[in-house]
Amino acid sequence: MSEPRAPLAVGFPAVADSRTWVVVLGSLPGRKSLEMGQYYAQPQNAFWKIMGRLFGADSALPYEQRLERLQAHGVAVWDVLAAAERAGSLDSAIVASSIVVNDFGTFFARHRGVGLLCFNGSKAADLYRRKVLPTLAPRFATLQTEVLPSTSPAYASLTFEQKLARWSAVLATSAQGHDGPSVG
Repeated sequence: MSEPRAPLAVGFPAVADSRTWVVVLGSLPGRKSLEMGQYYAQPQNAFWKIMGRLFGADSALPYEQRLERLQAHGVAVWDVLAAAERAGSLDSAIVASSIVVNDFGTFFARHRGVGLLCFNGSKAADLYRRKVLPTLAPRFATLQTEVLPSTSPAYASLTFEQKLARWSAVLATSAQGHDGPSVG
């Protein structure tokens, strides 16, 4: 008898527009995000608290307004994976043989202003490096990347303030060379 399969988690479309210059990439939405139909819906996840400090897009705002604030600052939100089998929300529970990556070639062709990919945690960066990077055209494969500390509550080796400082340093430094709105 075979083991039961983990449920298939299907991610969300990219939240991006013509102003996009940085893409924040997670691995795959967790259970609470999938239930709510929103990126980073788990209340203990620090993503929206960090985005609130950087862009005024915290969880006190309705979800659509948070997304609009990020887009106004050139920030897109997406995941490396379009779908995968996973029990629960932990990246370590993703079934490797079930991984379906998002179509980054088409995304980058449509969003030519992208200059920076920020990975929300090392799992997202690893998935991108192994599953996406080898498939990209050279002009997209050379985009600048930064691995940032995961905002997940499961990543507890850094305090919120330490995570905020790292996210702020990367996004603020990147914004200085960009002609869009300043961060802060």
